[in-house]
Amino acid sequence: MLMRMYLRWAETHGYKTEIADLQMGEEAGIKGVTFTVGGAYAYGYLKAEAGIHRLVRISPFDANKRRHTSFAAVLIYPEIEDNIIVEIRDEDLKIDTYRSSGAGGQHVNKVSSAVRITHIPTGIIVACQSERSQLRNKELAMKIVRSRIYDMTLKSREKKLEGFIGDKKDISWGNQIRSYTLQPYRLVKDHRTNVEMGDVDSVLDGRIDVFITAYLKSVR
Repeated sequence: MLMRMYLRWAETHGYKTEIADLQMGEEAGIKGVTFTVGGAYAYGYLKAEAGIHRLVRISPFDANKRRHTSFAAVLIYPEIEDNIIVEIRDEDLKIDTYRSSGAGGQHVNKVSSAVRITHIPTGIIVACQSERSQLRNKELAMKIVRSRIYDMTLKSREKKLEGFIGDKKDISWGNQIRSYTLQPYRLVKDHRTNVEMGDVDSVLDGRIDVFITAYLKSVR
C-alpha cells in the first residue's frame, strides 16, 4: 500500500521511478522494496516521509475479520552525484550473484543476474534484481550502496557537530510518524504535525503533499 502510494505520488509530480529490488512476503504483501525516485527536489520532499508508518484495519487475511495493526519502516537516501567521491575499497565489498525471482521467463532460470552487495565495514546490504543484465544490476546496487554510505557519513558528521542529545527519536517500532486508520473509523494522522485527513483513499492514492509540506515547514 505504501509502495503504491509513493509511486502514485511520484507519477503525479512527473518523477521517474525505478524498482531496484522487490521481495514479496511469505504469505501476502511485500516484505521489502527498494526503488529510486528521480527529479528536481525529490529527496528534499521525500525525506519528510522517513520513519515508521502504522496501519490499522480489518485484515483481509484474517478469517475472523479482526482488526490488526501493522508497521512499515520507510528509509530515504539521497542519490549522490558522480562528482562526489565516496571511497569504497574492493576488499570491503562482498558481492554475491543469484537467480532473479522476478519476471523474465526462461532467462530467470538460466542466468544468475541478480546481485547482492554487502559493505562489510558498515553492514550495509543492497540487492538488485530488476534488470536482466548482471552488470546493470551491479551498477544500480553500487549506486545505492554509495548513497547509503554517504548518508551515513553525513548523519555521523551532524551528530558530532550539533551534539544530538536524544531529542530526535530513532526510526524504531513504536515511534510512528503517521497512522493510517481504516477501522473502526477512517483517518490519516501525522503525529509530528497533527495534520489529519479523513479521505484515506485519496491519501493512499498518492495525495500526501499536505503532510510533506506541513512537516517541512515545521523543521525550517
